[in-house]
Amino acid sequence: MAAILAAALMIGVRPSPAAADPGFDVREVANGVFVHFGRNLALDAPGHDDIANIGFVVGTRCVAVIDSGGSVRIGRALRASIKQRTQVPICFVINTHVHVDHVLGNAAFVSDRPRFVGHSGLRAAMTLSRDFFLKQYANDLDQPPSQDQIPGPDLLVDDTLDLDIGARHLSLKAWPEAHTNADLTVLDLATGTLWAGDLLFRERLPALDGSAPGWLAVLDRFGTLNARLVIPGHGSMTADIETALAAERYYLTALIEGVRGELKSGNSLQHAIEQVAVAEKSKWLLWLETHPHNVARAYQQLEWE
Repeated sequence: MAAILAAALMIGVRPSPAAADPGFDVREVANGVFVHFGRNLALDAPGHDDIANIGFVVGTRCVAVIDSGGSVRIGRALRASIKQRTQVPICFVINTHVHVDHVLGNAAFVSDRPRFVGHSGLRAAMTLSRDFFLKQYANDLDQPPSQDQIPGPDLLVDDTLDLDIGARHLSLKAWPEAHTNADLTVLDLATGTLWAGDLLFRERLPALDGSAPGWLAVLDRFGTLNARLVIPGHGSMTADIETALAAERYYLTALIEGVRGELKSGNSLQHAIEQVAVAEKSKWLLWLETHPHNVARAYQQLEWE
């Protein structure tokens, strides 16, 4: 017991694992790495603010948050979980990309005065998205909603960045256009835990807002990260990285090849939505909510090849 308590103190974690909010579950998946797993819900469903995998890493000096959730409510629940587990301050809030389910909780951390960290393209992406967020997701912010409640990054990653949070380092990597045009991953070097953001979906169908060919190219480079455990943006974590990547690769490849075939045949977008990658439908959740958008995005891009 003395050894366990000493190890907990070494990383600044309190021995008690009790959650601040009984309805907000946080799991320690590796030493000092905590995850709240989101629900498989559509963005227009009740509970849509709690669909992303979010969490934090605790160092001896401070805490780094990785994604803050889809509302101020979720952000506050995450912050309360942090404060229950450690007394070290929150020094970084890292957003893996611009999507609403990963950034609207940022406001809950403003009083901690952290550095907000993101891909070099994230600041522009958030500037373009703020009015949409305020209009469509006003109920997920404090009232009255305001742009100040959606802080963007003040520390940008052009390629790679090392963050020292005390006795452990986080290696951040900015990627070319893939899931979005501002995707970032976070690798905890102490445990080999990779926060993949939405570059990796499991169970839930991948959602395309960037480039499908670019996404495939990024996945081919994931092996260079030497991760031992991967936390996807959505779905269950895995140590079998290649199998997880293979499922997503297969869908994206079917999407690209299918759309190219439809374009070559001169078929309409609606025909493409009905026909492309249909063999994949049974393998993924939220197909009807996501696949039509993916086909439309790929159709828009690939018709100019």
